Amino acid sequence: MESSEVRRPRRRTLLYAALAAVAVLGGTAGGTVYVTAQAHSGGSAVSSAATPSASPSASVSVSVQSGGEGSVEPVARPTVDYDELLAEAMASVTVEDGAEVSVAVLDLESGEGASYGDGVFDTASIVKVDILAVLLLQAQDARRRLTAAEKAYATTMIENSDNTAASALWRTIGLAAGLNTANKRFGLTDTEGGDAMYWGLTQTTAADQLTLLRQVFGEDSELSEASRAYLRGLMGQIAVGQQWGVSAAADGAEWALKNGWLPRTATGLWDINSIGRVTVGGHDCLVAVLSDGNPTKTGGVSLVEAAAEAAVSVFTGVAAAAASPSA
Repeated sequence: MESSEVRRPRRRTLLYAALAAVAVLGGTAGGTVYVTAQAHSGGSAVSSAATPSASPSASVSVSVQSGGEGSVEPVARPTVDYDELLAEAMASVTVEDGAEVSVAVLDLESGEGASYGDGVFDTASIVKVDILAVLLLQAQDARRRLTAAEKAYATTMIENSDNTAASALWRTIGLAAGLNTANKRFGLTDTEGGDAMYWGLTQTTAADQLTLLRQVFGEDSELSEASRAYLRGLMGQIAVGQQWGVSAAADGAEWALKNGWLPRTATGLWDINSIGRVTVGGHDCLVAVLSDGNPTKTGGVSLVEAAAEAAVSVFTGVAAAAASPSA
């Protein structure tokens, strides 16, 4: 299913949402009014003597101090609409005619997330993360360790996206029935395992893949710390020719991922997916990007990478707006 290599274009798309982060000082008949705009995640506010203005997506706190001696009381504090910011960022992403894309992102530090699109997609080989997570969960339940053969299959399945290894472990976990049973415990609600032969045709959503990533990279998980560390380690050692996808958002920083690519025989169009964790600007973000209907593999990879960059920019952009002094 996956053999060709795609070289990730060396580019960095600048997709930061426009976020006003200013503090405004002005006089009123009743006293002094302070307007502070800051990121919802709790970033520090910055100051500037300017006309009051803020993006409708920004989190704004307005305080009034009367007579110079009164107490400062908050008046309003709208929250950041991260879904709106992601939609704005995705507006600059080129999507080929007939292609569809869905994105979900979570900032692990703040716990805030955003999503774009809600379609159901073929997993292709990103399901290999799910297969290994299920195997590890089943081994935990049986109070046993993975066998040497299972570890060998797991390594080549994740690091090299080997299909023979995936098929072997697919049978070990009990095919689609085993996957579906474990996914209920993981909290996946819209993922349905493929048939006996075609695990790559498992159906899923970006939101469900983000839930799966939280099982691997989060603390509140059905998987033990040892199981999570094992799976994270494999996802951080992907073969060189497969280090594209969500890693584009990391811009050379730390990442862990699994990609999937599948040409559909009936149409000749490509399913291109990427899931994982990226660290950029001090932020650990979980990202899931799913797409189908891509005319070429290369074009699909470019779409997935641009979407991942857009998703991460929502949170790095908010942080930058909150932390950078304005002129």
